[in-house]
Amino acid sequence: MDEHVPVAITIGLKLKGVDVLTAQADSFTGKPDSALLERATFLRRILFTHDDDLLSLAAERQTAGQLFWGLIYAHPLKVTIGICVKDIELISKYAEEEDVKNKIIFLPLRK
Repeated sequence: MDEHVPVAITIGLKLKGVDVLTAQADSFTGKPDSALLERATFLRRILFTHDDDLLSLAAERQTAGQLFWGLIYAHPLKVTIGICVKDIELISKYAEEEDVKNKIIFLPLRK
């Protein structure tokens, strides 16, 4: 989880049995977005964010063919906490590596 994600999303996911690592728990708060994306890739974890700058960074990496483990993006005014929890749970339980690696996934999954 990016450091600015509401704690309610993290708690909701943990209650559903999803293995969540926050930037805070990983001692990665205050780091540049590029370092956070690199760290998630090193750990082979998908990064969830509401941050437009991280979204742009991931898109640049896609275009350049640079590896990243995947980014889930949700605009905070366009998706509820409950939908974020539900959709991220689905992704974490059913997505395969090739479904997320070097990809940007936008929430909500369905309109």
